[in-house]
Amino acid sequence: METSMKYTGFTLIELMVAVAIVAILTFVALPSYQNYVLKSHRTAAINALQDLASRQASYYTTNNTYATSLTALGYPADPAPVPSTGNSYYSLSLAQANASAFTLQAQPVGNQLSDICGTFTYNNLGVKGNTGATGTVQDCWGY
Repeated sequence: METSMKYTGFTLIELMVAVAIVAILTFVALPSYQNYVLKSHRTAAINALQDLASRQASYYTTNNTYATSLTALGYPADPAPVPSTGNSYYSLSLAQANASAFTLQAQPVGNQLSDICGTFTYNNLGVKGNTGATGTVQDCWGY
């Protein structure tokens, strides 16, 4: 009496091919994902700078001078973390401020230091910039 035994499952070669495919996909996808995360954090910095500029304009309207500290504009700290809760990716500050002009900056911290945009700047004339970076102003500010 003959019995036929049928084995099911994966061979070692099939398993190694699957592992190699996963490794290649990870190698390709991970840098793209990391760049996407860095880029999404830039939005928080840009929004924070625009909010701060708006607060400076309101302060100037009331006091006929620009504020020289973030606490005068309603921020709890000077410099202020961006975002204000959770992990911060930027440090928001007044790089230069006097009665008639100001320059705001959002300096990267932590993992955001590896971003190509560096420190974002914005002044009372509406001039946008980024320093210490390899990315262009157009690419970093999204226009």
